[in-house]
Amino acid sequence: MADLPGRVRPGARGPPVRVTVVTTLPDRRLLLVHAHPDDESIGTGSTMAHYAAAGAHVTLVTCTLGEEGEIHVPALAQLAAAEADQLGGFRIGELAAACAALGVTDHRFLGGAGRYRDSGMMGMPTNGHPRAFWAADLDEAAGLLLEVIREIRPQVMVTYDPNGFYGHPDHIQAHRVAMRAHELAGAEGIAPAKVYWTAMPRSVLEAGMSHFTESADNPFAAIDSVDDLPFGTPDDQIAARIDGTDQHAAKEAAMRAHATQIPANSWLYAIAGNFGAEFMGVEYFTLAVGEPGPGDGPYGWESDLFAGIDPDPADLSGGRPDPSAGRPVASARRPERDAPAGDASAATATAGLR
Repeated sequence: MADLPGRVRPGARGPPVRVTVVTTLPDRRLLLVHAHPDDESIGTGSTMAHYAAAGAHVTLVTCTLGEEGEIHVPALAQLAAAEADQLGGFRIGELAAACAALGVTDHRFLGGAGRYRDSGMMGMPTNGHPRAFWAADLDEAAGLLLEVIREIRPQVMVTYDPNGFYGHPDHIQAHRVAMRAHELAGAEGIAPAKVYWTAMPRSVLEAGMSHFTESADNPFAAIDSVDDLPFGTPDDQIAARIDGTDQHAAKEAAMRAHATQIPANSWLYAIAGNFGAEFMGVEYFTLAVGEPGPGDGPYGWESDLFAGIDPDPADLSGGRPDPSAGRPVASARRPERDAPAGDASAATATAGLR
């Protein structure tokens, strides 16, 4: 049973009456916290489609509308922030189409559409916009995410690492908000048992750079070494490898839905054409909170984000909280605002990631 907002009976006196309804959710519930529309498809699209197809409840929370994004459709150029400033509203439709391609039916904007604005790249004047997500009050934003956690009771949450994967201020803030919400949920006994951060193994990056050495469309052209990239995780620190190769077509369709942000001739599609399902379908994560489940290979990588968790139906009556095992990490504490901003020299390698 789940309480709905209080309602007052006509002619009644006293406090509102709580209205309850029966709510049932699947045994496995996954929450993803992303910064802008298109981040979900590029970084976790195959994972989302994989679990949605398997019957898990997949909830996507997007923190901004992506108002400051570039526009790769000339006919829509006037939607730009410096012109009509209507790009954010247009991207709501793109995100809806992407979620449909991924089979995800539960998507929300943090605090509602338009509550927080895209902050733009690090150091830009847009960082100081009154509604910029980068400037959001951490506890207020985390409280809004906590409301989603209370409703869905996810066992697993996915977001970015403390550097927001590559240094974008909204990605960094999404990390902070997610981790603070997890901390608040822990105080209520409803925190997700496991928290993963998106990651890319160094071995995969090195292979990608070598493949593109002679390519005319080389996203790593300005990069001499994998050490110069603002992302990349040692293989022994990766916790999970999710093989969603059977969903690579869904991920590509979701990316193509974000046409304003990812041009039709993007190098991302060129890689997909050359390397197929492996590139589009496999995604990697580090484990920030929780105990690793069974894995395999030289590093014991998990093949399931729910590994080691005993799934149980969501109890939304308030009578029994979901298990919330796991060790807190330093980033779960209220962070300062001086997180590293990444390396601007890697712009070509991060094209399409915002």
